[in-house]
Amino acid sequence: MAGPGPEGYWRDIVATKFLIAGLGNIGDEYAGTRHNIGFDVLDALAAKYGQSFVVERLAEKVEIRLRGNVLVCIKPTTFMNLSGRAVKYWMDKERIAPEHILVVLDDLALPLTRFRLKPGGSPGGHNGLKSIGECLGIESYPRLRFGVGSDYTKGKQVGFVLGKWKPEELPLVRMKIGKSVELIESFVSIGIDRTMTLYNNLEFEL
Repeated sequence: MAGPGPEGYWRDIVATKFLIAGLGNIGDEYAGTRHNIGFDVLDALAAKYGQSFVVERLAEKVEIRLRGNVLVCIKPTTFMNLSGRAVKYWMDKERIAPEHILVVLDDLALPLTRFRLKPGGSPGGHNGLKSIGECLGIESYPRLRFGVGSDYTKGKQVGFVLGKWKPEELPLVRMKIGKSVELIESFVSIGIDRTMTLYNNLEFEL
């Protein structure tokens, strides 16, 4: 087995395995908050296939089979700022290439009406992405940024992302969660380039 390195993380990859990581914080007090949207998307994905998460090392985990592919889905139990530990562990254990990772997270820079699939990039101030980049030593892994908007006053960013959705936002949030599940299925089935073309320009409204 080849060792890790930025020039192709493993040379003996199982080509049909994907790591889908939804970011969030464990605990009832964080449930239903903007920062936990990664957990919510993965819960919806698992529910669609009749699967349930079980607690394993550093994460709650479930495996889903989709058109010949295996989706190793994780919700890190490390808390947001240490998400990279869980992603690195399961990436190494399952021998999954960086391009077969998809991280689902909240994004303040996008309005609630949008989401965006990207093949890589900087953390953009997101502590979960920062931790993943530090643990993997690379920034070139796909991520689905779920727009949550920026409807907060100066200095109130933390309270906003750790706050729960407004009742009037929930129908749109649920619509986007459903479409995010479709995007994940597309990413696995037809690849990132075609999926970005299909989904990145969508504008959601009720």
